[in-house]
Amino acid sequence: MRCVAIRHVAFEDLAIWEAEIAAHGYEVIYLDAGVDDLAPFASAELGVVLGGPVGVGDVDDYPVLAEEAALLASRVASAMPTLAVCLGAQLLAHALGGRVEPGQPEVGWGTVDLAPAASSTPLRHLDGAPVLHWHGDRIVPPPGATVLASTPATPCQAFAYGSALAVQFHPEVDAERIERWLMGHTGELRGLGVAPGELRARSREVGDDAAVAGILMIREHLRGLEGSRS
Repeated sequence: MRCVAIRHVAFEDLAIWEAEIAAHGYEVIYLDAGVDDLAPFASAELGVVLGGPVGVGDVDDYPVLAEEAALLASRVASAMPTLAVCLGAQLLAHALGGRVEPGQPEVGWGTVDLAPAASSTPLRHLDGAPVLHWHGDRIVPPPGATVLASTPATPCQAFAYGSALAVQFHPEVDAERIERWLMGHTGELRGLGVAPGELRARSREVGDDAAVAGILMIREHLRGLEGSRS
């Protein structure tokens, strides 16, 4: 089995999820958007679209985003297991008839408020757990989607649609490697007035709890996929 992950910047990878995905029997393959041929994503047993500093509104400057959206829509239409994180979630919403709008930026560690429907999903492991928020846009979910999580600033932080699960935040992030995020997004942090030192310190405080929750989430998700195949 293959897990094919579309990556937009090197440091926004599968992180703490990668070892768990491999342990469930998947060969993990990264495709770099705008560099690699994305065709293998279409047929992978598990497809993941990761985050990045561009957005749905940047499609004219980065045409590969349109290709990703089409691939996501195709996978959902074919009921193929798909995970979409941050930018991936926005592309998925857009591909399925939702919208992505400018929102209130959320950058830093916080929690999400789980909807009642989330109690029977892998997101239940994130209840009260710290997760990394890093976005400036917000998702208006597509018709037929089930909203699973929110924050006061962002009404749709996660949604399910058919074979796809989308999260606006980052349960996959490895707080031990947060320095790569701080350097890679330095321009955005300065523009928002977010102090890297404070975010670095907070990552040390909550990183272990975040990792436990993120691993339990992906583990249950993968076990669910195994059950659906048996």
